[in-house]
Amino acid sequence: MKLLVTGGAGFIGSNLVEKLLEDNHEVVVIDNFNDTYDPNQKRDNIKIFLNNKKVKLYEIDLRNKKDLEKVFKKEKYFDFVFHLAGIGGVRPSQLNPNFYYEENVIATINLVEIMKNYNCKNLIYFSSSSVYGNIDKTKFSEKDITDTPVSVYAGTKRSSEIMLYNYYINYGFNIAIIRPFTVYGPRQRPDLAIHKFTKRILNDEEITVYGDGTMLRDYTYVSDMVEATIKTLNYINNNDTNIYEIFNVASSNPKTINEMINIIEIILNKKARIKYIDKPIGDVNKTFGNITKAKKLLNWKPSVSFEDGIRNFIDWYKDNEK
Repeated sequence: MKLLVTGGAGFIGSNLVEKLLEDNHEVVVIDNFNDTYDPNQKRDNIKIFLNNKKVKLYEIDLRNKKDLEKVFKKEKYFDFVFHLAGIGGVRPSQLNPNFYYEENVIATINLVEIMKNYNCKNLIYFSSSSVYGNIDKTKFSEKDITDTPVSVYAGTKRSSEIMLYNYYINYGFNIAIIRPFTVYGPRQRPDLAIHKFTKRILNDEEITVYGDGTMLRDYTYVSDMVEATIKTLNYINNNDTNIYEIFNVASSNPKTINEMINIIEIILNKKARIKYIDKPIGDVNKTFGNITKAKKLLNWKPSVSFEDGIRNFIDWYKDNEK
């Protein structure tokens, strides 16, 4: 198949591109290499694939509809689009809401409008577990009401989910929405906690923890995330009718921040110096994904334990430390 991956030079995107190429698909990557974190890391993520004749890279910004249309005009068609492009980060979104809206909502509208015009109607969209906010549930289910996001970032993701329903109901799109829960592993963004804490502990630097470290996070290893995405692709292909589905992708085995730090300490055989500070606005108290639907409809379940995943990340970090 011929597949488009937006944000394909990023953390999850580059791992997905790697798997799609292994499966012998033709892959077109779009990324704007913005500076929300070091663009050189994203270039390192993708450069290992660029000698493969089955991959093409377009360095464009999805907010520029004319540039995006040029890609579709040149490539003529795509069997599927994986839309991972966008700006992550709960706390920074509170400081720059317009930027987040443009990157996460306007860019998505531009993409599906051009997909519609070129009769490309299969989309897998990467949303976020942040859309659940601080709902009063033990586990978060896809059926739960998600009308109370507590960050601008979560609001942009939920806005896009709602907007995409319009393309399913009115234009015959197949829309599968994946809600990832705290993905980690090789190539992880440097601003995320596991990456940041590993670096600081190795360098004997103090780490900052928001709150008292008891916040729960449901961590998902990146290869499990990629496998769920491939199974979502197969699910759409095997359906005779148009679909609009939402899938939680999580370990469904959350850890506290303190537990996460302790596992890193054990693997590194180094003690962290921790400074606890007040929790900022926008942070949710916990994430805990119910993955019953993904197990049933996608025949997917996570396979990498948290300890093994942390060990894999640390091995990658040491090999790639600059």
